Amino acid sequence: MSETQMPTPRTRVVREPHRAAYDRETAYRILDEGFLCHVGFAVDGQPFVIPTSYGRKDASLYIHGSAASRMLRQMQKGAVQVCITITLLDGLVLARSVFNHSMNYRSVVILGKATLVDDPEEKLAALKTLSEHILPGRWDDSRQPNDRELKQTSVLRVPIEEFSAKVRTGPAIDDEEDYAFPTWAGVVPLEMVAGSPIDDARLLQGTEVPEYARHYTRKRQEMA
Repeated sequence: MSETQMPTPRTRVVREPHRAAYDRETAYRILDEGFLCHVGFAVDGQPFVIPTSYGRKDASLYIHGSAASRMLRQMQKGAVQVCITITLLDGLVLARSVFNHSMNYRSVVILGKATLVDDPEEKLAALKTLSEHILPGRWDDSRQPNDRELKQTSVLRVPIEEFSAKVRTGPAIDDEEDYAFPTWAGVVPLEMVAGSPIDDARLLQGTEVPEYARHYTRKRQEMA
């Protein structure tokens, strides 16, 4: 059975609470299919939201960035309170009334403290987790980070403890009197589809496109 977390006052879904999910299986499936998150934090009372890639290992979310970035500079003062959001858009829901238009989506919100990963082994493992999350198989096929690159890169760990997921599926929900309105209603499905890989201009002659790039997809067959 999937572990279900009791929502906190900060993570309890208030708007459309029937769409909320607090179990790890639902949250992890969303996290493992996405690869772009938005990290919210405050510096001297000024809020910032930064888009970045991420990777999940068990109940930890890893994000990375330049050691010179604004968020990473805040880490010199200790752990930083963050709000991390991930959203997958699955469809445009067109109702008969503009008021009832919606979207089908899956989202996760994580609240917690981001801490620097200082241990060299965990840091390298976290970077591999990030790489494999975005493109499985690429890490072992690429040059590994050298000492200079590792020093220029910071990795943050955020525990997946205080979180909630929210999912909207299905057709439009119109007011009863609007079902007689003569306009098309339905769902326009949306999905991320990879195009054909494009060779780099300086690719060594005879280098073939690897299978993980040729058949790239964000769809996950089972939970990682």
